[in-house]
Amino acid sequence: MQVGNARYLKPADLPETIPVFPLTGALLLPGGQLPLNIFEPRYLAMFDDALASHRLIGMVQPVFGGERKDDDEAETPALCQVGCIGRITSFAETGDGRYIVSLTGICRYRLMEEVRGTKAYRSFRIAPFIADLTAHDDEQSVDRDALLSAFRAYLDANKLEADWESVERASNATLVNSMAMMSPYGPAEKQALLEAPDLKTRAETLIAITEIVLARSYGDVDTRLQ
Repeated sequence: MQVGNARYLKPADLPETIPVFPLTGALLLPGGQLPLNIFEPRYLAMFDDALASHRLIGMVQPVFGGERKDDDEAETPALCQVGCIGRITSFAETGDGRYIVSLTGICRYRLMEEVRGTKAYRSFRIAPFIADLTAHDDEQSVDRDALLSAFRAYLDANKLEADWESVERASNATLVNSMAMMSPYGPAEKQALLEAPDLKTRAETLIAITEIVLARSYGDVDTRLQ
């Protein structure tokens, strides 16, 4: 996979340890782009260090659905086991101490053990999903018509518009991953989309989530998806 000025083709192209950025509701997928507004000092330091080395950050969600017990847990929350590695491909300073950056997704990873150190941010050994680095061989397995039908129904229900010319030009992989990342769904749904084993399953999961949301909010989903 080509990301920015770097190519990632095999395990040796990725570090064994990466800094992680926990962010609830954020979804980064291979090939996708995630804009971030960085302002906390520890994460400013994380991005400084990443820019000075491999430019890689591990996006991951904190574990959702539980209650925090104390301030220590707020500093080191339990994390979901699967996240996505992103390369810093765009960077700007705002003049008021913030960074505006864009991460481009490389591949998913599974958290291994945490690496304790002197930094204010957290780092982990990871097991990357190497299959994500290869071209999508399963694009033809995606039910594009069903995906677009669900997308159109969601837009119609919420009185939203889309650039259908660009949508029609997009590959199945771009379409599925872009729609998953832009979807307004909650942390659990975003994690399910991230952990889908392949593109076909991610598309089917996205369709199913959309149908459930439409049915709960607007009633007769079957009519809307015809």
